Amino acid sequence: MLKRILALCALWLIVSVAQAVVLRDDRQVDVTLAKPPQRIVSLLPSLTETVCALGQCQKLVGVDRYSNWPEGIAKLPRMGGGIDPNIESVIAAKPDLVLMATSARGAERFASLGLTVLALEPRSHADVQRVMRIVAQALDVPVPESDRVWRHIEAAVDAAAQSIPAQAKGQRVYFEVSRAPYGASESSFIGETLQRLSARNILPASLGPFPKINPEFVVRAQPDIIMVGDSNFADMTTRPGWQNMRAIRTQRVCHFRPEESDVLVRAGPRMAEAARLMAKCLTDKAETSKANDQPKGRP
Repeated sequence: MLKRILALCALWLIVSVAQAVVLRDDRQVDVTLAKPPQRIVSLLPSLTETVCALGQCQKLVGVDRYSNWPEGIAKLPRMGGGIDPNIESVIAAKPDLVLMATSARGAERFASLGLTVLALEPRSHADVQRVMRIVAQALDVPVPESDRVWRHIEAAVDAAAQSIPAQAKGQRVYFEVSRAPYGASESSFIGETLQRLSARNILPASLGPFPKINPEFVVRAQPDIIMVGDSNFADMTTRPGWQNMRAIRTQRVCHFRPEESDVLVRAGPRMAEAARLMAKCLTDKAETSKANDQPKGRP
């Protein structure tokens, strides 16, 4: 009888070890998952979207206040912001995995309370693919499935690039991500998308991904097109010299609705949709420029 019990214990141990997954997150911390998590709290919108893109939305039991896609997560409990999560709410949800950004506070506190934390923060196209694979491993999603999702994203970005007519390529773009102002440079994931769309970014990679810039820099650069969210566009022309910028005078400004801005500024599975929005802007404003260049008839 004792031998049988010992044999069963040994078998259980072997199965448990086989199920365990060790993943290195963006803190360079090795995170061990004894079994696939069934209760997940996500504290970063791009990670929430990644979980759902992998077909695992039903395992979410809480998200940050900014996660708003897909619509199916609308009724989930909100657990603070990505940077300042509500620790009590997270603990009360009894998650067996917490997904959060490396820049967020609370990871050590969660770990000290026995919660498993996976900190990931995609900042580039390559990061989005890498993070998707890590999350898929954590959730026991087969590799072919996560690769299929990524191939779909890549193909859709390529399709957006191919939709741009020749006359719309090579335009110089200023992309503003938030007030102050902060822009998206060549080294950001937004800048990577613009490059794939054959646009030229006025903000060089040497400034860092999302630099705070002097508004006069943009005036001097005279971009062909400005891309900005609605909330930033409202006071853009009040900045010194901006009302006289060629892009603003000729209405070559794409100002995106809040839900579109969410898509554009998140490094996640909706990058293809972001590429389509940018491609439409480049195409439409190139046509606007062509119309503005036509000789004016006499009144």
